[in-house]
Amino acid sequence: MRSVYEVIKRPIISEKSTALSELAGQYVFEVTAAANKNEIRDAVQQLFNVRVRQVRTLVVHGKVKKAGKFERKNPNWKKAFVTLAEGQKIDFFQTK
Repeated sequence: MRSVYEVIKRPIISEKSTALSELAGQYVFEVTAAANKNEIRDAVQQLFNVRVRQVRTLVVHGKVKKAGKFERKNPNWKKAFVTLAEGQKIDFFQTK
């Protein structure tokens, strides 16, 4: 069993993910490539104290970058779309 902090690397904050969170109650996270949906669900529920309804995952393939005659490939990484139950919310920017 992985630690909560090993499963979830970081939340992805972008215009698209912010719109998803406001309209559909979905939040986007970068997760460990080896994590499965059950581990992601458990980690989000423990870390943010919310109820998760659905988890969808995808692997983002790294781009090939060229510099002169050399090229390198950025590593692949895994993205998780987490849908919360009705009335649940995660506030990444808490104001006190």
